[in-house]
Amino acid sequence: MNIKEAKTEVKNALLAYHRKDENGRYQYPLVRQRPLLLIGPPGIGKTAIMEQIARECGVGLVAYTITHHTRQSAIGLPKIVTRTYEGTDLSVTEYTLSEIIASVYDCMEKTGKKEGILFIDEINCVSETLAPTMLQFLQNKTFGSHKVPKGWMIVAAGNPPEYNKSVREFDIVTLDRVRKIEITADLSVWMEYAWSHDIHGAILSYLNIRQEHFYVIEQKADEVSFVTARGWEDLSEILKSYEALEIQPTENLIVQYLQKEEIAGDFAVYYQLYRKYGTDYGIAQLLNGTLSEDVYPDKVSMAKNGSFEEKFTVAGLLLDALNSSVTAFEEEESRITLLHQSLQHYKKYLESQTDMQSLRTYMEDCKKRLKVKQDMELCTQKELDNEAHVIRQLEQYDLTLRREHILDKTDGFERIKSLFQERLQQRKNGITKVRSQLERAFSFVLDCFGEEQEMILFVSGLTRNQKMTGFIGAHGCDSYFLYSQKLLHLTPEEELKDACKTLLSASEI
Repeated sequence: MNIKEAKTEVKNALLAYHRKDENGRYQYPLVRQRPLLLIGPPGIGKTAIMEQIARECGVGLVAYTITHHTRQSAIGLPKIVTRTYEGTDLSVTEYTLSEIIASVYDCMEKTGKKEGILFIDEINCVSETLAPTMLQFLQNKTFGSHKVPKGWMIVAAGNPPEYNKSVREFDIVTLDRVRKIEITADLSVWMEYAWSHDIHGAILSYLNIRQEHFYVIEQKADEVSFVTARGWEDLSEILKSYEALEIQPTENLIVQYLQKEEIAGDFAVYYQLYRKYGTDYGIAQLLNGTLSEDVYPDKVSMAKNGSFEEKFTVAGLLLDALNSSVTAFEEEESRITLLHQSLQHYKKYLESQTDMQSLRTYMEDCKKRLKVKQDMELCTQKELDNEAHVIRQLEQYDLTLRREHILDKTDGFERIKSLFQERLQQRKNGITKVRSQLERAFSFVLDCFGEEQEMILFVSGLTRNQKMTGFIGAHGCDSYFLYSQKLLHLTPEEELKDACKTLLSASEI
């Protein structure tokens, strides 16, 4: 199965193992809670889906790469204690708490989450001295004499033998006590992930053309050449950083991430073309409607007469630019939603207060709550940034009230409402902007390529982007509904709208 299907399997197992009765007792027998064993090539996203599942289910996560550990850190260190047996004091050996089990308790203490996932990576690549401990761990859910706490599901991961010479095969006794899930690389699934995580547009465009270069591992004599999903994602980050610093990426840089020279060289050339085509076609001006009417026919002609690769790259450039716009809109949408919720809470809080000076007290409480979330790692960095943004916005509201000498709580909150309405108007302008960009992009693709394969690539790229389908489902795009049904036989508009996420439509506080 692919990594998306594997995520569903793990998530469903977590929900099943954590099912409780009306008294809060676990319904799934502990002895039948088999650990999940994910077997798949390296760099495919096994650790990433653990983080996603823990966040989505609101549980803790403790992740270890077991090859970094010794037998002592896994099961604890021996210590001599005195025990009395039939009136005789005897010295016996006990073990200190396993570092791994201790980390589970630390996570519970730090986050307040009593349930979670204990994820052990590279479990089939352990040293000979640690191998029996790992078998005991999978079979009995213990490290040495210390059990994994109740409510913590065990997930282990490893690589198939063809990818790692250190792999140890598990025996039937062990395999009969786990749920083995074999995972394969799947570009279409990774592309969905890539759009949602803002992978560099050049990479997405390149992989649409060179799909066979997505995941490659070759063994020749003692030399291994490879390209993995992890390599593409890490390359994306360095490319964006270099561009921000105006540093030119070279093939020498790219081969550090794509460790197969032919693919690294091919992508290095493509990256230069991608950047050049972005400038040549004036993609930003085209989407914003600022491209001169005299120049537009030249851009259409250039695209029509371009090579297969150039045509697909133009479609990729449009998708990348649109993704940047919808990502910015989605971020603003999240912040407005959070601000709206905060103002609703403040409105209720204000009922028991004397005047608008209470806004400063409310903000201080918000700051304290944010610090607790940060210290306990209860939120993602993006969520923390959004909450910090809301506090800054409240500070701006407070400054406006003081400048305008508004102290009365009724007048003060009405003034805040008017300021919030201005923010909502900006949101409406953002919706109009993205919709206009979408329609201009469709018009350009149609003028250049008609309803040929480039249009299919463009529509399918939009469809794989959940942020984009979320926007379209909520705010519409006539051209998308027309061509998606015509070319891809997708669901009707109303079904898509129902499936898309519901976005903020707050008009009053």
